[in-house]
Amino acid sequence: MSDAPRRSIVPARRKARKRAVDILYEADMRGADTLQVLRDRITRAEPPISEYTSLLVEGVVEHQAQIDELISGHAMDWTLDRMPPVDRNIVRVAVYELLWRDDIDTPVAISEAVELAKSLSTDNSPRFVNGLLGRLGERPTTP
Repeated sequence: MSDAPRRSIVPARRKARKRAVDILYEADMRGADTLQVLRDRITRAEPPISEYTSLLVEGVVEHQAQIDELISGHAMDWTLDRMPPVDRNIVRVAVYELLWRDDIDTPVAISEAVELAKSLSTDNSPRFVNGLLGRLGERPTTP
């Protein structure tokens, strides 16, 4: 089997994750309904919003109370409200992938989140995201 289909999935999923974080961040900052922001983006987006982006946003919204509880319980010395909003939303996407997506391996979810933190947030964010997700990745995977 060729690696070509696998290689094309990685950049597509990376872009989908970034767009999901963008949508979650926008809703978070505006205090808007996340699913409405997603619908608005789908209507006007160019290039179109991918199915995986929608799946991530919808999954985070569906499980957000549990995701936020897990993040709060594993974020040493940080409350959810005190976290930079972009970090909070990067971690939400990663936790959703870690716990509710069987097709994403733990190291991949963590690595992708760290890469997003490197490109979208502060110099300290990649280390914070890696540590938090590392602690979450060590727990039993029963959501």
